[in-house]
Amino acid sequence: MQLKDNKSAQKVSMATLAGGCFWCTEAVFKRLKGVEKVISGYAGGKVNNATYLQVSIGETGHAEAIQITFDPLVISYETLLEVFWKLHDPTTVNRQGADVGNEYRSIIFYHNKIQQQIAEKSKENLEKSGFYDSSIVTQIIPFREFFPAEDYHQDYYEKNAGAFYCKVVIDPKIAKLTKEYGDLVKSEEKVV
Repeated sequence: MQLKDNKSAQKVSMATLAGGCFWCTEAVFKRLKGVEKVISGYAGGKVNNATYLQVSIGETGHAEAIQITFDPLVISYETLLEVFWKLHDPTTVNRQGADVGNEYRSIIFYHNKIQQQIAEKSKENLEKSGFYDSSIVTQIIPFREFFPAEDYHQDYYEKNAGAFYCKVVIDPKIAKLTKEYGDLVKSEEKVV
């Protein structure tokens, strides 16, 4: 886990990940120090300007994904992937908990060769570690396009924290993030 303190330059990077419902992944990653913005959307499909309805009925091939803008001088791409691996199940095909369908598959969309190498090495190390009993099914594929989801999907957890899905699915992920990666979590985002 790498958390960096040098803020002398303001260069930002982008990461695009799919790990189940974007409400969950957005809520987790926006709490990390060095993450400047997280947008929920759709990636990995074949239709331009995909909509939630199209994606959810399987017409487009897209996965629910998030696009993360982050400061690599504060948090590394490797650390983002470490959190990604631990806060979703990368061993299930087209499924995360009760969310089932092609749109919930696990994917790392790399933006350049360096991200590709880091992602492949990270996956290889995770497989060798034995952390999961089953094989990692996460795809590692080149980033092509990302379509932001509709406005009502953005900041979903913040707008609907009392909703059943948020209480049952997202709250445990945030609690796990705080417990396992507390030093990486923005102080205002920590849960007790």
